[in-house]
Amino acid sequence: MNNNEPIWQQHQYYMAKAIELAEQAYEHGEVPVGAVVVQENKIIGKGFNQTQMLQDATAHAEMIALSAAFEANGSKYLHGATLYVSLEPCVMCAGALMCSKIDRLVFGASDPKSGACGSLFNIHDDKRLNHRFEVIQGILEEDAEYLLKTFFAKKRTKG
Repeated sequence: MNNNEPIWQQHQYYMAKAIELAEQAYEHGEVPVGAVVVQENKIIGKGFNQTQMLQDATAHAEMIALSAAFEANGSKYLHGATLYVSLEPCVMCAGALMCSKIDRLVFGASDPKSGACGSLFNIHDDKRLNHRFEVIQGILEEDAEYLLKTFFAKKRTKG
């Protein structure tokens, strides 16, 4: 991605990468959520939901992408980084973002049932915590929602 591109184009570009990963999750029968961590206009971590494949309730797209980014960075902190994820993070993932000291979260679809960065909770902006991060929501929201709705409609028809 070119640093001279307008910021909204950068957000769309990286969100499209996250949605591509969400499609991989879908193909594996996982809830279609994908995530990428970007630092200095480079993807340093990526992941998609793998809770069923790994039989691990913590194997969310964000957690996998963060782990890859920590390894690539050689640090437990992600100063200057942005996480792009197709669905608003849950409490666990928002907590991990806070602990990572990430600068920004960009997500596609809101999660009214378990979203922790605007829907149910505002972990990203809780002044009682030792770190806060910027949140930008609604980037390629329709694409992310379509994938989720299609997945759950298919799951309901299978019983």
